[in-house]
Amino acid sequence: MAPIRTPIRASILTVSDRSFSGVRADISGSAIVELLKTEGFLLSNTAIVPDEKGEIVRQLLQWVDENQTDLIFTTGGTGFAPRDVTPEATKSIVERETPGISEYIRLKSTEITPHASLSRAISGICRNCLIINLPGSPKAACESIKFILPVLPHAIELLNDDPGSERNH
Repeated sequence: MAPIRTPIRASILTVSDRSFSGVRADISGSAIVELLKTEGFLLSNTAIVPDEKGEIVRQLLQWVDENQTDLIFTTGGTGFAPRDVTPEATKSIVERETPGISEYIRLKSTEITPHASLSRAISGICRNCLIINLPGSPKAACESIKFILPVLPHAIELLNDDPGSERNH
């Protein structure tokens, strides 16, 4: 019998000028929420911020500093547009990057569309929280999560120094 795992506390940060200003609905954030609920995650927080590095950093650090979440998914701001600064904001606060996660998402995503190779998304660890940048497209964001779902419980156990984590790899 497998050990009972504590549900992962997840937060979603949508980075979008248009969604923040109310011009466009936050479809990506909503899609991620629904997927995570289906997969048994506990939803800790959701927020929408504009494509501003300082706003992204402020929200990420608030959730990390208050120990409100084990895992943060950002959606949006990872492309080539001049205001796409989510990777830079994330990189400014992570203590250790986790390139394998982002590389795997890009690899699997390029099997669906060559445009995935244009993603600048990163992932990394800030204290005991894993932060993963996702694309802004609802379809691509959910596909990306599905690619890495099998490794997320073990990653979070390792971050929390769970003594059972060694048995599960």
